[in-house]
Amino acid sequence: MSAPAPSPLAVVDAEPLPRQEEVLTEAALAFVAELHRRFTPRRDELLARRAERRAEIARTSTLDFLPETAAIRADDSWKVAPAPAALNDRRVEITGPTDRKMTINALNSGAKVWLADFEDASAPTWENVVLGQVNLIDAYTRAIDFTDARTGRSYALKPAEELATVVMRPRGWHLEERHLTFEGRAVPGALVDFGLYFFHNAQRLIDLGKGPYFYLPKTESHLEARLWNDVFVFAQDYVGIPQGTVRATVLIETITAAYEMEEILYELRDHAAGLNAGRWDYLFSIVKNFRDGGAKFVLPDRNAVTMTAPFMRAYTELLVRTCHKRGAHAIGGMAAFIPSRKDAEVNKVAFEKVKADKDREAGDGFDGSWVAHPDLVPIAMASFDAVLGDKPHQKDRLREDVSVAPGDLIAIDSLDAKPTSDGLRNAVQVGIRYIEAWLRGLGAVAIFNLMEDAATAEISRSQIWQWINAGVVFENGETATPELARKVAAEELAAIRAEIGEEAFAAGKWQQAHDLLLHVSLDADYADFLTLPAYEQLVG
Repeated sequence: MSAPAPSPLAVVDAEPLPRQEEVLTEAALAFVAELHRRFTPRRDELLARRAERRAEIARTSTLDFLPETAAIRADDSWKVAPAPAALNDRRVEITGPTDRKMTINALNSGAKVWLADFEDASAPTWENVVLGQVNLIDAYTRAIDFTDARTGRSYALKPAEELATVVMRPRGWHLEERHLTFEGRAVPGALVDFGLYFFHNAQRLIDLGKGPYFYLPKTESHLEARLWNDVFVFAQDYVGIPQGTVRATVLIETITAAYEMEEILYELRDHAAGLNAGRWDYLFSIVKNFRDGGAKFVLPDRNAVTMTAPFMRAYTELLVRTCHKRGAHAIGGMAAFIPSRKDAEVNKVAFEKVKADKDREAGDGFDGSWVAHPDLVPIAMASFDAVLGDKPHQKDRLREDVSVAPGDLIAIDSLDAKPTSDGLRNAVQVGIRYIEAWLRGLGAVAIFNLMEDAATAEISRSQIWQWINAGVVFENGETATPELARKVAAEELAAIRAEIGEEAFAAGKWQQAHDLLLHVSLDADYADFLTLPAYEQLVG
């Protein structure tokens, strides 16, 4: 075989990393370059379409199922491709970034699936982007180990049959990878993450009895799913593996995608593995799209919006019905609790909440669910074992009792709870703490015993923005104003300084995080994604 032509991609503004040559090979970069040439123009068109659709929602303050795709929804004959053996039982999935320690712990966790995350749980420094790929290659070749420098504890993989199946999540369509350019233009992060992973691991995974499996984030329409499907078709031909080897699970974490679930599965039907209900990004998407829709779209404190809220029930039950009608897995939401090593009572209360949440999902017909910590795997497993028994899933529960009208999905005012002053303070606290860690290169951050990721920061800043622009009056008589947000943010920054001390405060990025949170929360021009201005400030 002749050597590949030199790649037209350039690596820019990046310090050399150990072992990067194993990932950034000429052949792999040539593949990413071809993905970019073929698919980025369509990606650009679809991003423009998002803006047009958002303008239409601003004009009408409503959404509906698409009339032009009614025939797809009415046709009961089509199903998605059968699940491969490695993805047939997904009753518990653990999520997390692809650093070396997490890679080993997640694979060893006892979960059926590990969502290896290059998206919301990973700040996209060049080191995280490249070394995350190295870690996954090492995991598949069993060349991975890790010793914690602080504790001296060593980590190694369990036997192959005990390891979770990996489903990798690339970045969303809206994000760029500034360190990899084509003719001076940044390549979409989604194509970089997907391309490097697929090129290096597709055949390796097939040889292991698994395959290249993906979670697709931030999808807003079936046309975006169609683009991913075309990427998969091209990629499989390019490396010479059978069509249909790729499997993709789509996160229904935008309000527009909730109206196109069947169409999304249809577009990906030869490659579809299921749909997932992603809570925080879903709420963020509601605020983003209906932010000028008036009081009836104002969300209360994020912790008051449970999955039992009527509009959230409509969303999750429609997802289960849609998936099972089409033979796909329905995967439930995140249990984000991080067990405390010091407070048994905190753990007891939280574990009871996790159990109730997973019992409800299993009872509703979901085939699996997410956790953020290995200690939660047995709790979630027990909830699904109780319903599934020896069955790998419950796709035979068609949930034909579910009937969701278009308005049910956006009936925000069906919730009695209201925004509170404590809710504002919590949004500021969590927003500052998360953004500070993200600017230091950490995407998954434990805050107040919860594992938070970028979706957390998005709902935090969106709620501050929405409450101020709606002129919300809190229970203590204070009105949500820019001045109040600045006052609370100043108080929280001072509290953090007192909590961690001057030295640690100075070594962190606290002021920068404070300023960025206020910028995206108070700017009249609402930023589509917090991570866009944040990426400009991310070093590395």
